[in-house]
Amino acid sequence: MNKSDLVAKIAVGAELTKVQAEKALNQFIAETIAALKAGDKITLVGFGTFSAVARAARTGRNPQTGKAIK
Repeated sequence: MNKSDLVAKIAVGAELTKVQAEKALNQFIAETIAALKAGDKITLVGFGTFSAVARAARTGRNPQTGKAIK
């Protein structure tokens, strides 16, 4: 399922227009991103928990040149 499919299902289920459903989904995504950037954890009971985890950078290699890149 992609975003368009999800918007269509939300529109039908919540009796909204597709435009209204897309605005609601976009706002949900924006608020989720903002909360994660602020270091918050989001818990949706019965669905899942979202949290951002900082990880150290790893060294990769350019497959054409073999040069190390970060």
